[in-house]
Parts: sequence; structure tokens; C-alpha cells
Amino acid sequence: MKSIYITLNSIEKVKLFVNTINIYNSDFDLSSGRYIIDAKSIMGIFSLDLSTPLRLDIYNDECAEDVISALKEFIVSPLS
Repeated sequence: MKSIYITLNSIEKVKLFVNTINIYNSDFDLSSGRYIIDAKSIMGIFSLDLSTPLRLDIYNDECAEDVISALKEFIVSPLS
């Protein structure tokens, strides 16, 4: 499993993120504080606090590097 931090601070970014993440045959979780949701769920994402960085957990190590490359525009440091 790999984890990265991302920011989804607009509706357009959320839509682009979900479209990108749905290409991959893997499980992904997004977490904010104590809340964890399926990263492929647009409704779930909107239930999180989008004003802070979110942790994305990638459960398929085989595609993790490809996913990270595809999401490079969303990646931030955990303290952003």
C-alpha cells in the first residue's frame, strides 16, 4: 500500500480526480481526519473537508506509480 496527500479544492478538480482514478482496477481510500471513504465515490468525496489535504491510500502496489504519475497535479505535502 502507498499513501500520498492530495488537494481537491474545486468541483472541477473532484470530477477530474474521480474520472482519473476510475481508470485503475484497484481499491483507493480517501481520508480526512477520522473519516475514510471510497476514493471512486464522487458523493463520498463531497462529504469530506475539502479545505485540507486528503490522504489517498493506493492498495495495488503494481499500479501505484502509474496512479501517482496520473495524479501529480493534485499531490501536495501533508502540511499544506
